[in-house]
Amino acid sequence: MADVLRIHRDGKRLQLVLHRPHVHNALNPELVEALRSAVQAAGEDPTVRYVVLSGEGPSFCAGADLEWMRSAAGAPEEENRQDAARVFRTLEALATCPKPVVARVHGAVVGGGVGLVAACDLAVAHPDATFRLSEVRLGLLPAMILPFLLRKVHRGALPWAVLTAARVSAREALDLGLVQAVSEDPDGVVDVWGEDLVAGGPTALAEAKRLLHVLPQLAWDQAREAAVDAIARARAGPEGQAGMRAFLEKRKPPWLDA
Repeated sequence: MADVLRIHRDGKRLQLVLHRPHVHNALNPELVEALRSAVQAAGEDPTVRYVVLSGEGPSFCAGADLEWMRSAAGAPEEENRQDAARVFRTLEALATCPKPVVARVHGAVVGGGVGLVAACDLAVAHPDATFRLSEVRLGLLPAMILPFLLRKVHRGALPWAVLTAARVSAREALDLGLVQAVSEDPDGVVDVWGEDLVAGGPTALAEAKRLLHVLPQLAWDQAREAAVDAIARARAGPEGQAGMRAFLEKRKPPWLDA
């Protein structure tokens, strides 16, 4: 794992760094599996409060590795199905991780790299970042990426990005909703966001993420019931009780001292 994905611990932050800089951090099976495993482990570690995903070298992630693409071109449909499922599981792990996941983006972000950004909860891009869904130019589809893009990107703009394979600037990605900030100092933005994230209750953050994922898929009556149940559990639960007491007593909540 250390060869393709570097893992650093910085206090309550877990830093995951894509580490294939010689190929612009292109995704191969080893990196995809290493990332999925690391994100799942972070979700189970109570001492990790949030995760930051970044890339080593000149680019965040240039999509699928050429050798992997070459192998897939000669593989039968069932093997391609398994490869696609592997990528989807990794994107799903990012999206459903109970800890907030932040993407720190620079340079080229292509294909599956766009999927990584879309699967994260928050993303900050350096102004030099460019984004591109180039799959149709290869006679392929951004099929694994679309479910995650549909959760974040303004739907009216998505056909343009998918069908034309146009290169999107960092500022345009901000307008589309793919990233939430563009900054010459993306690390500074991550630091500020990190302070905000650790100020939230761990259980509340996990449940908020779950609701953001689940509620859009529900019919109105189901969404109402899910929302009512969620806030009732939060108010009656130990974290909610402790947080409300701390607020009323004008002191810090207990998770800030943890």
